[in-house]
Amino acid sequence: MNTESQSHLDPIFSLVEPLVEAAGHTLYDIQQNGGTLAVLVDNDDGLGVDELSGLSRSVSAVLDEHDPIPGRYTLEISTPGVERRLRQEKHFSGAVGETVNIRTNPGPEGRRRIVGTLLDVDGGVLTIDSSDLGATTLHLTEVEKARTVFEWGPAPKPGSPGKKNGSNNNHKGGSQR
Repeated sequence: MNTESQSHLDPIFSLVEPLVEAAGHTLYDIQQNGGTLAVLVDNDDGLGVDELSGLSRSVSAVLDEHDPIPGRYTLEISTPGVERRLRQEKHFSGAVGETVNIRTNPGPEGRRRIVGTLLDVDGGVLTIDSSDLGATTLHLTEVEKARTVFEWGPAPKPGSPGKKNGSNNNHKGGSQR
């Protein structure tokens, strides 16, 4: 993977990571897209709006003090989400057992798209079980873009107990207070 394009963010990582870790969270990634700087924070227990808001204030103050980014930008603090980008080996290691969608760098046969279950990550080599290719190995340097794939379960059937419109309140006549 091309990590050179992210090297300009190294000073930001070194400023932000200690703040995130001191708050008991993990810095997943930092991405810059045009005028937006996205700081992605993860926690095994999840993060609420109050925690993200607090992190936003502390990260903003540190970035204002050290001014590592020229020009104006919008700071965005969020979680990586259920469909998250995979760029670093540690991202792939954290996604073992999940479905991934990988686009490879152009090669002799052109670009390839591999969708399957990530089985293993070892020394920069990914092993993916794909329905059309079987078990396939791929080196991280061959990956142009990758993300996890969230697979939605079936929707509840109309009238099932999970319905929330109150039609399944199971009381017999009369009013309940």
